[in-house]
Amino acid sequence: MTRAAAGAGRVPRGGAKMDRIKEMCRRLREERGITGLETAIVLIAFVVVAAVFAFVVLSTGLFSSERSKETVYAGLAKTRGSMELAGSIIADSDGTKLTDVTFDLTLAAGGDQVNLNPTDPSNRTVISYVDSNYTNNNLTYTTAVITGNADSLLEQGELIEVAVDLTQDALINIGTNHTFTLEIKPPQGSYMVIQRTSPASVVQSVINLN
Repeated sequence: MTRAAAGAGRVPRGGAKMDRIKEMCRRLREERGITGLETAIVLIAFVVVAAVFAFVVLSTGLFSSERSKETVYAGLAKTRGSMELAGSIIADSDGTKLTDVTFDLTLAAGGDQVNLNPTDPSNRTVISYVDSNYTNNNLTYTTAVITGNADSLLEQGELIEVAVDLTQDALINIGTNHTFTLEIKPPQGSYMVIQRTSPASVVQSVINLN
């Protein structure tokens, strides 16, 4: 066999090296493609987690804001519903103890109307009695309109007289130097507290408790 014929059956060394280089480049491209896909998946996961976290934070903030608004509105409602005394507290006496207490009520500035009809079965103002020994959460009382329309709904600019009957509860015994409290509780809004002490003598039929 001649040298030329033997050389014709061999693959040139340069061609084999080129094939290996191409194979390495192909593998590198495949690895880069896989790495790029993994990076994209990780980035998408980060975006999803960040979006969920932002939604949770935003929802929590909105919830807190709504709760704050509710608290503010509730406080405003209590303030608007408050009443005020107009004048002195007048008590009647049988000579040994107080039998009834009378006072005038008006709305505070910006206050909401208050139902002072004592005969309403619900949504009415309740008057409680408290002293150091006894409590009555539902005293008997009557009302009389001094200024305003004829109903018992206390509105802005109106004045209503409230007379609390103490004789309906035999356990209430306001003699001399006796401190007691009346709590006027409207259906909504803040309630009003009236605390007085009877004088050293209750023989007069009418007593000004100031």
